Order: sequence, then structure tokens, then C-alpha cells
Amino acid sequence: MRPSVFLASLLFVSTPLLAAAPSADAVSTARYAVDTYQGALVDSLARMVSFNTVADKDVPAERNPQHLGFKRYLKEQADLLGLDFADHGMVVVIGLGKGSERIGFITHGDVQPVDPAKWKQSPFELDRTSEPGRLLGRGTEDDKAPIATAMYAMKAIRDRQLPLTRRLELYVYMAEESDWDPLTEFLKTHVPPQMNLTFDAEYPAVIAEKGWGVVQPSFAPVSPAGVRGPVLVTFQGGFFASQIPEDARAVIANATPALVARIRARAARQPGMHYTFALQGKQLTIGARGVSAHSSKPEDGRNAISQLADALQVHAWPPQGAGALVNFLNEMVGTGLYGERFGRIAYRDDFMGPMTFVPTVIKDTPQGQELTINLRRPRGKSGAVLEAQIRAAAAQWQTRHRPLAALKVQLSEPWVQDDAPQLPTLLGVFSHYTGVRDPAPIAIGGGTNSRLFPHAVAFGPAMPGAVYSGHSEHEFITTRQLLLNLEMVTAVMIDLAR
Repeated sequence: MRPSVFLASLLFVSTPLLAAAPSADAVSTARYAVDTYQGALVDSLARMVSFNTVADKDVPAERNPQHLGFKRYLKEQADLLGLDFADHGMVVVIGLGKGSERIGFITHGDVQPVDPAKWKQSPFELDRTSEPGRLLGRGTEDDKAPIATAMYAMKAIRDRQLPLTRRLELYVYMAEESDWDPLTEFLKTHVPPQMNLTFDAEYPAVIAEKGWGVVQPSFAPVSPAGVRGPVLVTFQGGFFASQIPEDARAVIANATPALVARIRARAARQPGMHYTFALQGKQLTIGARGVSAHSSKPEDGRNAISQLADALQVHAWPPQGAGALVNFLNEMVGTGLYGERFGRIAYRDDFMGPMTFVPTVIKDTPQGQELTINLRRPRGKSGAVLEAQIRAAAAQWQTRHRPLAALKVQLSEPWVQDDAPQLPTLLGVFSHYTGVRDPAPIAIGGGTNSRLFPHAVAFGPAMPGAVYSGHSEHEFITTRQLLLNLEMVTAVMIDLAR
């Protein structure tokens, strides 16, 4: 069947034709896994969370003690559970069974950066008590719980001595959050499994992912000397490119009581935002606190950069560095999520949804202050056309204001999986364990390693419609979801491998 026809069948045929109920062996073994290993699963997750596997630009992962310690723990755990283990440097493969036909389960062991000051306990200690029913820690949802879940699912299958006709392989990549190149190189010489699932997204099955991109204008500093009236001296915010910024900060010189009152009044109309105002003489410092979220789901957060810029638009700022940046934000981006103000770039796909276009980081560079706008784009517009539209909109802004110090644009392609024979099993297992009738494949804004493996789709660990906590400063997985994932993953492994 041609890819376009196959995809159309996924989207428009009735789901009962696709879903396949799990077998009796799958259901029985999945129940056994939860009854036998729920405590060990949580303990294993706690050990995994204890390793700070954030990428360090000064210490490569292959020499990073935390990354090496994490891999050593995986080997110890694999040995304990009776699973085989192979260390390929940036990729670890943990397996069960033999045979030329293989099924891959794709995860990653690295995690996103974290601000420890924003956590009730250390983000690298599994917090089991602060919020009953939740397990908090960096990597609990993205992506260490899926690693532990897959290992204990294989252990349960091994215990039951179920005959498998396909070998199960768990892949743990150590740089998914920062650099996909080593995995791409690895797959040039390593033959991957014929069928693959990624545990790094949502249920019931992800068959399409938006393309990742950034637009980075830089604003040259201009001396405010001689400028009368209020001057925006500093505007800062954000932590990393794929996180909706929770914090932003502005410093204003020559602030007047009237200006402070106008900013306060506008900020007070923003739901979900919290502000602090500190006035020392004529210098005003404003702190904005929103809600962090994964940048592929900007609707789940409250963007402190966008909202603070909006609060500041009560004044026409002189076009020096920070002032130009805030003017650019308010005129070209605003508080929207879809690039509606940025020339003609906004578009959407009926299945994949709209392109999102949100500011995430402001940092100082030799060229001045650099603003990073993170975008997630669906199919329906070529990268060349989109980049041309981005540059045209920026050029128009510059003719009205002042030249940018620099403008960088980086775009990756959206991805659609049009050949996924495992879908009936995935949809059937999901329906059986959740009670959701007629589940259908979905598209997401995030990008997973699915696109690097043959016949791959994403399966969990997050429920559809739930707020995704990965990449936030409040990352967690509920105990209930963790055990549900163990049941579903065990059942899927059995029915795909048999």
C-alpha cells in the first residue's frame, strides 16, 4: 500500500478494524508484573533519578562520571534481572531472548537541565512524600521511568518463561536531550530492530511529530547615555530552548511612579502570573514568575518572557538593546502561541495541528542580547518557504525600526510514520487497560528518536490530554500511571514478540 493511502486509512477508518485485544498470556503476565515488582520498580526508578545525567558541555557523556555511573547501574540491574547487556558507548542495549527478528524499545538516559532551588527536595532524589500519589524528580516522566518499566516488564516475561519468537531489545541513548548526532552515527553501522516503539511521548500511539526549530534574533547594545526618561536596561529570562520559561526579569532606569503604576496595572490582568517590584531610587527591578512546561506544549505553561514583555508595553521604550528586544517581542510575537503576528508564517495541518512559535530563552552574546524563539512545525509548508517568510517578516520589522545584530534560523522536518504494523496491538492494549473506546493514533509537537528507527511509533508514558511534566521544574509521574505503564508495556511486549 502506498504511504499516503496507508496514512489515510489510519486517520479515517473505524478504529475497531485496527485494535486487537491483548492475549490471555499478556493480561496474566502484566498483572503478575504489577503484583510482583511494583516496589522494586519504584526503588529502581529512585536509583536512576539519583544520577545527574544532564549534558555537561565541558565533560562529554562518555567521560562524565554521572553518565558512567548510570550505565553501570543499568548493567548491574540487567544482571540482577537476568537480561543481557551491551554497552556501545553512547547507546546501551538491554535484551531478552534470541532470534533474528527483533523488537526495539527506545528510551534515553539523559535528562534536561534543572534549577534545584525550585524543587521541594533535590531533583536528583526521588521524592515520594511531598505530594501523595506522585513520584517527583528529574527524569521521572522523561525518560527514566520508561527505562525501569521496560526492564521489569522483561523480567516478568522471563519469570513466566513465555516462548518468544522475536527478541526484545531496550535501547537507552545517553544524549537525546542535547545531541542526536552520536545516535545517528551509531545507526549507520548498527542494524536496528525491524520494529520499534519509543517510550518518550504519549498514548495511545504517536505516528506524527512536528519539526523542531529556532528563530534567534540578536539586538546590539546601545548606550542609554543622554536618553531622557525611562530606559530598559536589562531584560532576561528562560533556562533552555525546549522549556517554556518560568522566570523573567527586567531592570528599568529612570523609572517614575506613574510608569510603575501602569506596569503594575497591566500585569495584574494576566492570569497565572506572579510579579515582584523593587524600586531603589529611580531603578525598578521587576521579577516575573509563570509556569514552566515542555515547549512542544506551550499551552500547558505560562510564559514569563511573553507576559513580562506584554506588561512593559505600556511605555514606548528607546530602541537600545533590551528596549528593542521587548519592542520586537510585543510587535512580532505577543502572548500568542502560533506566530500570528510574525508576518505570514502561521499555518496548521488538519491532523498535526498548528505550528507553535514561542520565546523560550534570552541570553547575552558577543552580538548583544539573543532571543530564542522555539517553533514546532507540522507538515504543509516547506522549510525553504517558512524560512523565507521568517526572514521577510524580520526584514520588514528592521525597516520600521533598526537593524538586528544577527538573525539565525534553524528548521528540522516534520515526521510522519506511514508504516506501523504494530498499531493494532498498541491500540488494543491501550483500550483494554484504560477503557477508552476506539482509540486512534495521534500527532505531537515534540520530537522523539522514533524518526531514526524503522517502523517506529511512540507509545507512552503520558496519557493523552494530561499535562506533560517533563522539561518542567515540577516533573513527576504518579504511582498509578507508573504501574499502568508497566501493565501495558508488558502486554505489548508479549503480543508483539509472540
